[in-house]
Amino acid sequence: MAPALFLLLAFFAGPILWTVWASFTNEALTGAQAADTEFVGLDNFEQLAGDRRFRTAAVLTALFLLGSILGQTVLGLALALLLRHRHGAVRGAVGTVVVGAWVVPEVVAGFVWYAFLEREGTLNALLGSVGVGAQNWLFTAPLLAVVLANVWKGTAFSMMTYGAGLSEVPGDLEEAARVDGASGLQVLWYVVLPLLRRTIATTLLLITLQTVQVFTLIYVMTAGGPGSRSTTLPLLMYREALSLGDLGYGTAIALALLVIAGLFSVVYVRMLSKEEQA
Repeated sequence: MAPALFLLLAFFAGPILWTVWASFTNEALTGAQAADTEFVGLDNFEQLAGDRRFRTAAVLTALFLLGSILGQTVLGLALALLLRHRHGAVRGAVGTVVVGAWVVPEVVAGFVWYAFLEREGTLNALLGSVGVGAQNWLFTAPLLAVVLANVWKGTAFSMMTYGAGLSEVPGDLEEAARVDGASGLQVLWYVVLPLLRRTIATTLLLITLQTVQVFTLIYVMTAGGPGSRSTTLPLLMYREALSLGDLGYGTAIALALLVIAGLFSVVYVRMLSKEEQA
């Protein structure tokens, strides 16, 4: 285990510890502070608490998380249910299309959706054919645009996890419920979903941790704009630390983002623990 432990410490624990240290300093990329870094205590976090840009970015991050998690969960589960008893060829064809979006690099997916939603893009061309006027969707609804793009890209993961979970649901339980007069919706709600609780909790955890760190997709599509209407915490962190060169404040934002992700993880882990105890 020693080589694996060394790699974890070097490439995972090391950067986290450096981020914690840098968030308590005035470290910068350029200028006098770059050569003379000083410990500033909680100054960066005091600035964070009073920064309106941080509060706005935190709200946008929460909305982005909520929309992405809800979209990927509902759409992934719906696809898994629809494909559950379909012919192998149908499952293979649909799975290939959906998984194809998942394996596309974020930068490519960002350009695809930019080309689809911008003023001269495909969506406006389709709407124009039925008499609907064109508009710049990336300007009028930037957050919705990046949520849709992230749902499109990430749905395949939840579809595969839910598909694996559904394969473990005993068919005789569903059949017994139908014999007792339960409708398809009642079978889903009272039989299938309770048996998928562990799968749902695990999938929610993984989707949340993947979504909270999304940067490239948003940066390519909107760069956080217009203004700051799609600036989530990862983009704000990048702007402060690398664009403006304030590493101390940027790493304080990164640490806040790490804490948020950790809180979500704790909630989901407790859900899984209760499920195991039950």
